Amino acid sequence: MTLIQEVMDEINGVMGKVKEEQLDQAEQLIQKDRRIFVLGAGRSGLMVKGFAMRLMHIGYTVYVIGETITPSIAPGDVLVAVSGSGTTGSVVEPATKAANNGVAVIGVTSTGDSPLAKISSAVIIVPGATKAKNSVKSMQLLSTLFDQTVHITLDVLALKLSRRDHTSNASAKAAHSNME
Repeated sequence: MTLIQEVMDEINGVMGKVKEEQLDQAEQLIQKDRRIFVLGAGRSGLMVKGFAMRLMHIGYTVYVIGETITPSIAPGDVLVAVSGSGTTGSVVEPATKAANNGVAVIGVTSTGDSPLAKISSAVIIVPGATKAKNSVKSMQLLSTLFDQTVHITLDVLALKLSRRDHTSNASAKAAHSNME
């Protein structure tokens, strides 16, 4: 077996454990008439920024928390917060404050009983390898498996949203940068 096949087997194993119903619950919260904010630290932050870009491509008003042009989050908004362990302070603390102030939080984590999961309106469990004790083990470095499978999971959620909203690939492409 090649190293590529071993990595793909790990990814397929985790994706087989992601529950479609959890994506459906998150899909219900993400609507075009609501502002969507995303939050994550480190590589999880990079994964959720990719999701934010895809949401923009399919017509959503989306902001990355921590960017200089991001407005204040407010009641009625939606926050997609990603933390593998569900305990990352720079994610959980603002997500908790947002939830307490009327923001719908979608928590993406590997741990269903984590602080992030507990304060979330909808939770997507992606059981890839993280620093959490009960996460799936991986041959890959650190939380790579979690990062890979979060990226795929959030891309599937974006695809569900585009299909629900009848957003064509052509219209998404029109919103894509033509500066390349």
